[in-house]
Amino acid sequence: MCGIAGIMTVDGSPAPFAQLGKLSEALAHRGPDGSGQYRSGNTGMIQTRLAIIDLKTGDQPLHEPGGAALIGNGEIYNYLELREEMAAVVFATSSDCEVPLHLYRRHGLDFTRHLRGMYSLAIHDPASAHLILARDPFGIKPLYYIETARCFAFASEPMALVKAGLVGTEIARQARNELLQLQFTTGRDTIYHGIRRVLPGETLVIAEGRVVERRRIEPLPMGGPLELSHHDALPMLDSLLRDSVLLHQRSDVPYGMFLSGGIDSTAVLAMMAELNDRPVTTFTIGFSHTHSADERPAARIIAEALGADHVEIDFDENDFWTLLPRVAAAMDDPVADYAILPTFRLAEVARAHGLKVILSGEGGDELFAGYGRYRSVMRPWWAGGRLIRARGNFDDLNVLRNDVTGWRDGILAAEVRANDGGRTRLQVAQAVDCADWLPNDLLTKLDRCLMAHGVEGRTPFLDRGIADFAFRLPDSLKVREGLGKWLLRSWLNTKVPAADALGRKKGFTVPVAEWLRRRGGTLGPLLARQPAIREICLPDAVERLFAKIDGKREGFAAWTLLFYALWHRAHIAKQLPEEDVFQTLSA
Repeated sequence: MCGIAGIMTVDGSPAPFAQLGKLSEALAHRGPDGSGQYRSGNTGMIQTRLAIIDLKTGDQPLHEPGGAALIGNGEIYNYLELREEMAAVVFATSSDCEVPLHLYRRHGLDFTRHLRGMYSLAIHDPASAHLILARDPFGIKPLYYIETARCFAFASEPMALVKAGLVGTEIARQARNELLQLQFTTGRDTIYHGIRRVLPGETLVIAEGRVVERRRIEPLPMGGPLELSHHDALPMLDSLLRDSVLLHQRSDVPYGMFLSGGIDSTAVLAMMAELNDRPVTTFTIGFSHTHSADERPAARIIAEALGADHVEIDFDENDFWTLLPRVAAAMDDPVADYAILPTFRLAEVARAHGLKVILSGEGGDELFAGYGRYRSVMRPWWAGGRLIRARGNFDDLNVLRNDVTGWRDGILAAEVRANDGGRTRLQVAQAVDCADWLPNDLLTKLDRCLMAHGVEGRTPFLDRGIADFAFRLPDSLKVREGLGKWLLRSWLNTKVPAADALGRKKGFTVPVAEWLRRRGGTLGPLLARQPAIREICLPDAVERLFAKIDGKREGFAAWTLLFYALWHRAHIAKQLPEEDVFQTLSA
């Protein structure tokens, strides 16, 4: 994992050295083990390195005989359709990131179709005077860009572009509305006016500081379910998961995994336990002195059954108040998902234990249909079926100053794209989640929380082979007897009986509403005075909301406002976090 950034000027002048330096400084936390810089013609690129593989010889930028140079963030696990003579050349090189250079020279802009892995990368080809940016199909690795009158610039994080003085922090109202109502933002546009995302699977070609071509690879295959029996699917799943976990745990530094006790992370650990000679280091977090379900007992049973070296972490109310300002400051592309709190803390502890690589179960719910909303969307409307995210967080709460319109436009666009001929209602819902919820919430959360501590996150379920297989499973192998992830549960039931994989699991919940309720009388007036909150909310309504947090919706709305206020102070007002939430809001 690394940080990458670069600048291509419009007028042909050299990329400014000072701003390249500022980009490198802003991304240093993503790559504390080294840095590299490249300048040629009107283009400059920088990379900050987190050394995971080829510790002594993996510095970037990388070069190929034709003159092209590459910087990359992520891991290329292997490559497809490469001839033996080419493979011999590649294996002699020092880094997997050289593979895209060879494939670019052989296949041109179609080179990404031959890659397997997680990546965001940039190639500068002086011969064609082109800059090429590419991002993996699931959007595991982030990449942002701007186009100004003077230049085109890109970076792994949007705030790097801001800190380099290349763009400001004007808020885009449409994206802000999405954040409030959905907890994440959709599509190409971020919450910062003018800062855009390279979409998952997208390749951009830039010439003279302007995007001149776009191509895109979809993360999921076209078409409806294939005819496949439970008996035939189980060994296929075993083979695919084995292959993916083996590749994703490849590292020259210590690695471990986040274990929730749920189906996805337990499945990853079960396969890791088969593939490793030594105990796998696992980390589980729980919440004491609350009414929320504690995952630690279930995770402990699984860790013991699989011989893991298990670490348990307690997250209490004091952690919530003290960590939240720091977490909000790490989430420059904002995600109002309360899971950012335990993820940040888990990453902190994993790094303290000397680990630089963590595997997780992200993507299992989306590919194998684990969410309850999928079971709902499979039913017709007259039987209780409903659209995904048809209701916003603030609907009917009378807290916002104005009606929030257009917040579902991005989801609607994803629904239109997902309605490929032959897909079932369930597949469409899965594809919609993979378009925005997965990259712009779950994977952004994982990236920022782990990179804040110099840890690389890896997601074995988000692998090309597993995705093609899982997405086209019959609906009956995904949802059965009121349970999602039926095939994955069946596989796990044979591997780890102690996991009780065919039993009902309690969802992962951070007791945010409970903690907010205890301090709502103090928080309400503090938030009502924040300029960012006053701009969008009725101050009296904010105080009433925090004074009486009764249900789940009120709790989530209150949490969203608190997160937004802290995020706004850190990234728009550019004020450093104080000791805790209360001091930060009172500063």
